[in-house]
Amino acid sequence: MRNRIKVARAEHNLSQADLAERVGVSRQTINSIETGRYVPSTVLALKIARVFTKAMDELFQLEEGD
Repeated sequence: MRNRIKVARAEHNLSQADLAERVGVSRQTINSIETGRYVPSTVLALKIARVFTKAMDELFQLEEGD
């Protein structure tokens, strides 16, 4: 799964720690999501999308073969 979390954070001038605090996870979790090592739960993905006022599919996309 690809994501645009890092881009969205930059657009909103948020650090990984800022986003983590807003959605109730650790900074390391945000880092793992951004680098593709961790696929967030639906609930977490919805919380992240809400922070950026975007639809979930604007932030997360399936890769070919997923």
